[in-house]
Amino acid sequence: MEVEGGGEARKSTMGFLFHARALSYGGLTPTALHAMPDTPFHAKNVRIAQVAEPFDAIVVGSGMSGGIVVKELTELGLKVLLLERGRHVEHGAGYITEHKAPWEFPYRGDVPPAVEQRDYPIQSLHYSFSDATKHFYIKDNERPYIQEEPYRWIAANVVGGRSLLWARQSYRLSALDFQENVRDGYGVDWPIRYEDLVPWYEHVERFVGITGSAEGLPQLPDSLFLPPMEMNAVEKASKARIEAAFPERKLIIGRAAVLTQAHNGRAACHYCGPCERGCSTASYYSTLGVALPVAMATGNLTLRPHSVVHSVMYDAATNRATGVRVIDAETKAMTEFAGRLVFLCASTMGTAQIMLNSTSPAFPNGIANSSGVLGHYLMDHHAHLGASGAIEGYMDRYYYGNRPNALFVPRFVNLDETTRRPGYVRGFGFQGSASRSSWGRGRSMPGFGADFKRALRDPGPWSLGLGGFGETLPIYENHCRLDSDAVDAWGIPQLRIRWTRGDNERAMRQDILDTAAEMLEAAGAKNIRTYENESPPGFGNHEMGSARMGRDPKTSVLNAHNQTHDVPNLFVTDGACMTSAACQNPSLTYMALSARAAHYAAQEMISGRI
Repeated sequence: MEVEGGGEARKSTMGFLFHARALSYGGLTPTALHAMPDTPFHAKNVRIAQVAEPFDAIVVGSGMSGGIVVKELTELGLKVLLLERGRHVEHGAGYITEHKAPWEFPYRGDVPPAVEQRDYPIQSLHYSFSDATKHFYIKDNERPYIQEEPYRWIAANVVGGRSLLWARQSYRLSALDFQENVRDGYGVDWPIRYEDLVPWYEHVERFVGITGSAEGLPQLPDSLFLPPMEMNAVEKASKARIEAAFPERKLIIGRAAVLTQAHNGRAACHYCGPCERGCSTASYYSTLGVALPVAMATGNLTLRPHSVVHSVMYDAATNRATGVRVIDAETKAMTEFAGRLVFLCASTMGTAQIMLNSTSPAFPNGIANSSGVLGHYLMDHHAHLGASGAIEGYMDRYYYGNRPNALFVPRFVNLDETTRRPGYVRGFGFQGSASRSSWGRGRSMPGFGADFKRALRDPGPWSLGLGGFGETLPIYENHCRLDSDAVDAWGIPQLRIRWTRGDNERAMRQDILDTAAEMLEAAGAKNIRTYENESPPGFGNHEMGSARMGRDPKTSVLNAHNQTHDVPNLFVTDGACMTSAACQNPSLTYMALSARAAHYAAQEMISGRI
């Protein structure tokens, strides 16, 4: 296969070649789109030949939002360049630890402390980090940042980003969530409402495949569901007891981007368990396994891994972004790529870093930052706090496989005056499960010998746990900014991150602990204990804000279509765009906003307005 490099073609057995194929958009033939030459790339170290025309769109970041953007734009006929700072991973073949047994790892899945401290002092604290997954994570010294307050910035460093590592929980925001800022006065008003996003939620759900149960709850709108996963015996009993004691609270099976039946050519999940190692059957949704193959099949995608985006280029004469500057992660050579549209999907703070570093006389404080709010109003979810307890009995009951899903308790506080909680605004929900301890309990059991080992063949007693996920408020003082005195290995200024919890967050966290224990008691649990593990911001892995949507260009960065107020052809669709956080896992909302923005941008470009 021919791969361009240095103006001279060479042969490679590791590469892909995409051929142009124009599609129609909304009944329109995109005649405004030019025909690009075939552009090959190499799976390890891409070298793209110079082209006479710009790409129709450049997308930065290949995670939850970037994957949907490239899928939509390429299907609409646009020629798209996808830039990812991490290395390329082959779907399937690249999941090198997918079905390895614990004894096949030299340290049974643990990473030597010296390696953790040298390469992954922050990433190693993440729940899914292990010897089986560390190759997906970024090394902390490759993406340094300054913590003014403790902050845990978790990131992948491969094509597909955190879509390979996410817990796949997928929930819509509600009508209430899009109006909370107006209702209680924190933050600015969203420029859209739930009804604006409904068709795009449905569009994404049809593609991704979401399992769940229809509940008819206004605070947690139903999706288009595949059949729900089943609760185990203790979970069913706990549901009945909790809902009898608290009729306003519902304990339901989680809603997850995992297939319970064949869907769009993908196989149903077979409950093998270690999802974070990669899913070769594409039974769970990831950019790498689902969105990229669709985009590749159009012939309109050029993927360039090992590409650290330095900044967005801007032309003041036309008031347009003209492309991006890219530093090769391996050679550190800088290259410029031109594009008619630029989509930033590099993660909440990754996008902020790029925009803040994109300065010009027109935007001395970062591109599209006339409002001065770029980098501010960072949010995350409360996490790593809740309660657990022992459930007596049910020793004749067990479950099959490793269900890649949890229980979910939708928000039930501060919905209206009848559910008002004193001391704080907004709300929280719970995720959890009931399970029986396995042979691993032997680490803390006394005994030895044959009888000891024989006892571990049978599962142990049942336990039930509920962990809270709560909303944090958009506060100006919670922010990230550039530090020009500290740069990374590619000469890019590091981010300084400041995020502290206020009185509202502290009051909610205490109520989460109290309420979790209250619900476990209603479920019949014994020896209940609450926990609030060391959980600095960032550990929720749901960072949001920094380039928020809004109605007023003076107080926000983006408009109702994720388009920057100041630069019409620059779009942001990752977590940076969020105006408030709600308490639901946000990835489904990122994907719906991304699909909506991609279609809007394509239509605007085809019409000649941008």
